[in-house]
Amino acid sequence: MAITQIDDYEVMYSANTFPRRIWLKSQGEYVGQLVFEANGISLSPDTEGSLYYHLDDFHNVLDMLRNEKPMYLLFSGSGPGFENGVKTTAEPIGEGEAPIVD
Repeated sequence: MAITQIDDYEVMYSANTFPRRIWLKSQGEYVGQLVFEANGISLSPDTEGSLYYHLDDFHNVLDMLRNEKPMYLLFSGSGPGFENGVKTTAEPIGEGEAPIVD
């Protein structure tokens, strides 16, 4: 599972048939893109460089990137059973530091 901190982003709202995209950056380098496809269609499978959402999710994701800090890109793998996305914590819930034993 790869977790990468997102430092910056760029929005590409293309004309014609190109889907809307948000490019994600970490330490000045592009680390992936969020691709927003038409509502109601089957989404393309996620890849390490591209995560796919429906257009209905565009404003929710953009709002998170604008207002939540820090933000992270999570990529677990392609295909059924893998969870990928953007998140507000570096680790999944419950995977924090080991408890202190006295």
